[in-house]
Amino acid sequence: MHKVAVVGASGYTGVELLRLLITHPGVELSAVTSRQYAGQPVAEVFPSLQGCLDLCCEDVDLDSLAHRADLVFTAVPHQTAMTIVPQLLTAGCKVIDL
Repeated sequence: MHKVAVVGASGYTGVELLRLLITHPGVELSAVTSRQYAGQPVAEVFPSLQGCLDLCCEDVDLDSLAHRADLVFTAVPHQTAMTIVPQLLTAGCKVIDL
């Protein structure tokens, strides 16, 4: 089972990624980040995910993500990804930048 985090989950790409990941048998979602919705349950922000995901949106904390996820998807603007991805790679995470 791969522990996966999604950075930038509140955008269109991030939400679609969540929909795909919650049904994948080899994935355990360990963190979902959204600066806009930090502290709010994912199911409240996205009613279509009610009953599927019991996580709260978090602000981005790269150290915490690196300890909780083997793989991190980034669904953020390119300039933001350029600052986040190198730090995650240095921390030993595998990263897929969307």
